[in-house]
Amino acid sequence: MSAIATREDVREGILNATERLLARYGYRKMTVEDIAREVGVGKGTIYLHFSSKEEIVLSHVDRIVDRLKERLHAIAQSNATAAIRLRLMLLTRVLFRFDSIQHYTQSLNDLLAALRPGLLARRAHYFDDEAQILADVLNQGRDAGEFEFGDALSTAYALLHATNALLPYSLSTIELGEREEVKEKTDAVADLILHGLLLKPNAATDPGAT
Repeated sequence: MSAIATREDVREGILNATERLLARYGYRKMTVEDIAREVGVGKGTIYLHFSSKEEIVLSHVDRIVDRLKERLHAIAQSNATAAIRLRLMLLTRVLFRFDSIQHYTQSLNDLLAALRPGLLARRAHYFDDEAQILADVLNQGRDAGEFEFGDALSTAYALLHATNALLPYSLSTIELGEREEVKEKTDAVADLILHGLLLKPNAATDPGAT
């Protein structure tokens, strides 16, 4: 790696190398020495940025979620209706994670088993951030007369819980299935959720109501 590389460049290089090595070796077989060799730096340089292999991989997961949140913010700020944005956000939060780890194949199971305590602690923060983005769109949909619900943040968490079962955190690589299968399941969940949120005509005033 170039001697003029910035500290952030080195850190990104370490995370990029980690992503490649996780796919190649899996978490348990990958070593800090492997990462240093892949980046082209000394092992000591790795420890200037991260305290352990576990912290490196957890930071790699953090980066995946940061990129996901950027996608969710972009969708939230688009000009589509709130219903369309919400549906796309639910689909994205599942498929983006799937696409980010699907090349790990069986190594994902080892990674999740080894890092579960650290991942569980981080996951609460991930979901808090995602819930806030969803809550903003829910409020916009209610203001526009699209949605009917109680508290926005509580509803946002309910949306997360409804799709969490499809995330890699909850399923093994075998259980995840093919991408199209995951997409179909997420589509079905999103359709069901939106059906419950969409504002229904008042039965007393709707001529078509029976």
